[in-house]
Order: sequence, then structure tokens, then C-alpha cells
Amino acid sequence: MRDTVYFLVFDGFADWQAALALCEIRRPGDWRVQTVGFSKAPVVSMGGLTVQPELSLAQLQLDAQRAALLIVPGGHLWQRGEGEPTVAAIRQLHATGAPVDAIDSGVLALARAGLLDDCRHTGNWPGQIASQVPGYAGTEQYDSELLAVSDGGTITASHLGSVEFAREVIHTLDLYSPSDREHWYRLFKHAQLPPWCVGETVVAA
Repeated sequence: MRDTVYFLVFDGFADWQAALALCEIRRPGDWRVQTVGFSKAPVVSMGGLTVQPELSLAQLQLDAQRAALLIVPGGHLWQRGEGEPTVAAIRQLHATGAPVDAIDSGVLALARAGLLDDCRHTGNWPGQIASQVPGYAGTEQYDSELLAVSDGGTITASHLGSVEFAREVIHTLDLYSPSDREHWYRLFKHAQLPPWCVGETVVAA
């Protein structure tokens, strides 16, 4: 049963990048969110938050059939070429049919797993992936016009695209109706209140 969204944590992970997505995932109450670490040792985020992973990557790979999706945030370790244990886990989860989602330099982990060679994707800027991932063959599939792209069981996003990233995650998990998803995006991206909030504001005034 795919009932769990896994969020990868490690020392220096960018804690704000998937915050909107995680809040919306938990809001309906239908999905569990669990943190995954390279081990179960506590880690400290880029913003200074100490997080205790609930399970290790090895445990995740043993329980991959529960994965509704995996979220990989950015962090300097990806640019240093570290985090190799994640690559096998990403590849395995994707092979079981679970979407794998990454934002900022977390996209490099998906590229190292070979998931971006044959599907549309984006990242921080053109050329970053090719410069840091030997063997990457997805240059022709790179879309520099979008801040987030969903294709081929992956979601990729620029470090500037946290709202767009959340929108793609919401769509992938089929949260809310299509019209509510559009209202959600306009609210968080453009501060445009949805119709029901506009009505409440008028009454309150």
C-alpha cells in the first residue's frame, strides 16, 4: 500500500524548499510523511534545525512498496559529489513505480541515478547537471523555461521554484480538485485570494 511520502534529510539539507509541499501533503490526513536519513543519526539542516530521521535509506529500500513518493531537497553535499547511497535508493524506488521528486541541487541525485536522460526536467540553470554528473545524457530534455517539471515519474525544480514544486507534488498525489489546485497556486505565487476567502474578507470588513 503506497501510503507514505518520504523526505530525505542529511546534514545541511535545505529545509525550506519542500515546506509548502509537505504541509499540503499532510493537510488532508491521507498520507504519512516520514524522514529518511543516510543513517538514523540526527542531522542539522541548513537553517539550523536538528532532525531525527525516522528510518535509514537501507530500511526504506526494504519497505519500498509503501512509498507514494520520495522528496530529495537541495544541499551542498550534492555539489560535492556526495550522497552516493541515495542513488541506489532513488533508482529502486523509481523502478517500483514511486515518483521521485527533487528540488535545487537534489536534481543532481536524480541525474546520477540515470532518471533524467529520457524525460523532460529542469534544474537551477542550463549546464549545471552536465558539469557535475559524468554520463548525464539528458541535455536535450532540459527545459530552462519552467521552474518545475513533472515527467517520467520524476519532478524536478529550480531552487527558485518551491511553489511550482509544491504544485507538481499536489497534482501527482491528486490532492484537491483541479480548480482548487489552481486557486492554491495563485494564492501562494501571486497573493490572489481564492473566491471563498474574498467573500470572508468582505464579511469581516
